[in-house]
Amino acid sequence: MWRERALKVLLLLVGLLFSAGVYPVTDSLWHANQSMYADDMMLSLYVTLGIFLLAAVRNPSANRSLIAFAAWSSFAHGTVMTVMAFEKPDERGDLWGVAALVIIGVALIVLAPAKPSAERVSAAVVERHARALCTLMQSLA
Repeated sequence: MWRERALKVLLLLVGLLFSAGVYPVTDSLWHANQSMYADDMMLSLYVTLGIFLLAAVRNPSANRSLIAFAAWSSFAHGTVMTVMAFEKPDERGDLWGVAALVIIGVALIVLAPAKPSAERVSAAVVERHARALCTLMQSLA
């Protein structure tokens, strides 16, 4: 129970953090700052991901793939940022962002909901079909 609650808090915080990127994107586009357009495109993806993470707070188990995508995309982005930081000395200040992305990715993977067992899934399907059959039989009687 504590794990699911911790995951919900994490999804809420990361979702809010990513969604907050809407401000710099809007500001940059409003002022037609063409030097930031590449950053705006990247941030727009994070804003979208943040909104979906906020929606996933309600039922994390139903959003396992989204949570995994958020974790692994954080690792991928952090890897690219690390390479850039070592190739361009003026990008070294971004290493704090790499640490944040790695922490987010690890936390999401550690707290991700367990994969439902086939027995539980098949039992739920059988139960749902049995109820539908009973309803059908009652309507025919």
